[in-house]
Amino acid sequence: MVYLIAQYWVTNETQSNEALAGVAAAMRMDFETRTQKITLLATGIYVANTIPAMLLGTIAGISVDRWPKQRVMVASNGLRALLVLFTPICLLPGPVFLGVSWGFWALIMMTFCESVLTQFFAPAEQATIPLLVPKKHLLAANSLYQATTMGATIVGFALGEPIIRMLKQLLISIGMSGGEFLLLPFCYGAAAVCLSKIQIKEESKALSSQTVWQEISDGLEILKSRPTVRGAMLNLVLLYSLLAALYVLTISLASSIDGLGPTRFGTLLATSGLGMAIGAVGIAQFGHLVSRKKLATIGLGSITLSLILLGQVRGLLVTTVFLCCLLGISSAFVAIPAQTTLQEDTPKAQRGKVFGLQNNLINISLSLPLVLAGTLVSRYGLLPVLWLLAAIALIAALLEFPWKRY
Repeated sequence: MVYLIAQYWVTNETQSNEALAGVAAAMRMDFETRTQKITLLATGIYVANTIPAMLLGTIAGISVDRWPKQRVMVASNGLRALLVLFTPICLLPGPVFLGVSWGFWALIMMTFCESVLTQFFAPAEQATIPLLVPKKHLLAANSLYQATTMGATIVGFALGEPIIRMLKQLLISIGMSGGEFLLLPFCYGAAAVCLSKIQIKEESKALSSQTVWQEISDGLEILKSRPTVRGAMLNLVLLYSLLAALYVLTISLASSIDGLGPTRFGTLLATSGLGMAIGAVGIAQFGHLVSRKKLATIGLGSITLSLILLGQVRGLLVTTVFLCCLLGISSAFVAIPAQTTLQEDTPKAQRGKVFGLQNNLINISLSLPLVLAGTLVSRYGLLPVLWLLAAIALIAALLEFPWKRY
């Protein structure tokens, strides 16, 4: 998250008002403020970050199954640290392409390459957890992973820009210009060093003679032959689709609240993230007392209730914040058991490709609902869309067959 915030900040620093006006005119868009124009360019950063996540996840996962996972993680972070060291160069004056400074296009390429490296890191990270943690502690380990991930996301969004500005001012006061750009290389580099010190017992692998397409077919066969893995994957895809749609809906929800307004919808998102962290801590402590299918049913049922109530209490700040927090808690009840099931029930030699496929599907489920939800809200209004999402969550809860004993 700090990476994306930093790229947004650099985009703001590299573009002159004249260049931004030229971009808006070329695209036939009439923007009143510099912020709106910068947001237009920042969208390019997010697109460059998303494309590799949608296209390369499965292929990267196959590579993770073939290579030592620890080396993949260390190399990914080391290369990312080296890559972002070149960020200050993007601030240098230079030629303009399509009305935009060359530095912006350099940031686009840098973000694309950083995202490619991330696609290798993510499945290696997920596949390593079962190698480090005994099976009986996997649920607690995934709860801790989810809690820290959400905490880092909240901190990254909330404090990323202030930290960069504060570091810039601090270093300027001691005569060091541009030192704030060392933050990201330091973080990636420190992560690489820490990962290199972990003792991971991983069996050596013989070089595979299968083609990439055969490996992808093997990953799909696992989903077909193992209902628990398939069900967990479907729950994760459904959950992230709902969360992506809610990202758009929070803008409408915040608009109806006098104390917030549309520009402060991030408050509702942060509350949902806080709820997910709370849910993760709760599952770590008590999740072993309840079956995973019941946890998923409780989570999906609570999501259904929260979505219905959100449509009825529009305009009430405290109640809306509470329901967003409940949504986050409920999401943890779905995500953590599903991720644990994937780690336990996927064959060790196939985990990389399955987690790579998971990253593909989740990133697609995070992207398409954003467009669909925005279109539906603009045409039919907020309430019908909330009811539609609630109906989907309810059907998913019933498909868990909560009346059965496990």
